[in-house]
Amino acid sequence: MNPIHIQEELDDSLHEECGVFGIYDFDGNDIASTIYYGLFALQHRGQESCGIAVSDTEGPKGQVSSFKGMGLVNEVFTPDELAKLKGNIGVGHTRYSTAGSSTRENAQPLVLNYVKGTLGLAHNGNLINALELRKELEYTGAIFQTTIDSEVIAYHIARERINSKTVEESVKNAIKKIKGAFSLIVMSPRKLIGARDQFGFKPLCIGKRDNAYILASETCALDTIGAEYVRDVLPGEIVTINESGIHSDKSLCLPRQKEARCIFEYIYFARPDSIIDGVSVYQSRIKAGRFLAMDHPVEADVVVGVPESGNAAALGYSLESGIPYGTAFVKNSYVGRTFIKPKQSNRESSVRVKLNVLKEAVNGKRVIMIDDSIVRGTTSDRIVGMLKEAGATEVHVRISSPPFISECYFGTDIPSKEQLIAHNRTVDEIRDIIGADSLGYLEINRLSEMVEGLPICKGCFNGVYPMEPPKEDIRGSYEK
Repeated sequence: MNPIHIQEELDDSLHEECGVFGIYDFDGNDIASTIYYGLFALQHRGQESCGIAVSDTEGPKGQVSSFKGMGLVNEVFTPDELAKLKGNIGVGHTRYSTAGSSTRENAQPLVLNYVKGTLGLAHNGNLINALELRKELEYTGAIFQTTIDSEVIAYHIARERINSKTVEESVKNAIKKIKGAFSLIVMSPRKLIGARDQFGFKPLCIGKRDNAYILASETCALDTIGAEYVRDVLPGEIVTINESGIHSDKSLCLPRQKEARCIFEYIYFARPDSIIDGVSVYQSRIKAGRFLAMDHPVEADVVVGVPESGNAAALGYSLESGIPYGTAFVKNSYVGRTFIKPKQSNRESSVRVKLNVLKEAVNGKRVIMIDDSIVRGTTSDRIVGMLKEAGATEVHVRISSPPFISECYFGTDIPSKEQLIAHNRTVDEIRDIIGADSLGYLEINRLSEMVEGLPICKGCFNGVYPMEPPKEDIRGSYEK
């Protein structure tokens, strides 16, 4: 058996690091339940842990109530727990770990008590100099409670605050030291601060509902709570929300051509009903499917998508090619974090538990199957096999991203290149491994067109990163 088939990793899909949400209600209303629903809308960005921290801007300064735990949002927060979280300013977080182990201690938001008061922090992304910054702090006596780089950011903000006039100034000074991908929401006793890295890897938007302002990873969270979208936080921008409104500091912003958003927000991570930096995620996926039909046409009877992110691209392929769009897979919506995975000896059942094929939709047909990516190939070969077992006469696989050839250091858990099926393999070799009749990937030159010309990072597809990557792969190396 090819080594690519016997990876320990059972789930061959990619994962984002986190979703962040913050709100400041100037009318003084309790906002814990609003954060809960915001996190519920961002659940797709992380299912390992979640948390909420709130404070009352009219109460004792720096008094923060928080609760966090392992699991999905509706597993961690009961009505009783939410009722205890009183306050009109707060931050929330839902997490999937790419650096730092999966433990309750590593759940966010982080709440720090220090000489100048209290900070609550929620972070999405990954730093490439976290190990270096962490050692620097440890040698000056810092004691860490977690193994996540978010705590490194929090410590630096707290340290800078001692010599800064305002908390937003300390956030800015801390940001100058950190390298990598981040969207940050910081809660101080009287302010809510949002910041985005200079390249704009991770999304962050601003919303408004009545007399409250919101910061969130995606616009779908604004829709869920009935808030209106105001605008996106710009790459490199720091926004401060206080009772006098929104204040912007753009002094760290780079020229637009140097920005580098993570293209996988549009291909896979974000919910299709979100709009990121003015570009519809759904329309991006439709375009990807259209481009696949233009560049990799094939005669077939039906086009199907692997749920969920493959569906819109499959529709785009159908619209462009004229081949009917169909539903071939039924997804079990209840397979979540607590799913007990079968042992290696009967791993095949893991895919079948999550997906089942509608035999009537594919039996006797030539099928075009659209998926968002192939990472290790361990899932793709099983899905192709399931379609053929269900009676598909041909299975033509089309992937709405280019082949992965390199790691990601910026918050996406793309593994080391040796584990990537496309590393040192041709498309024909990959086709044979997954058992498809043909295989076509999205052409890399289509990516910019797919997102209406937004500057993007293509590092995982071409090995060229917007900033110097670490000399060695240190992801997770500072775990204890």
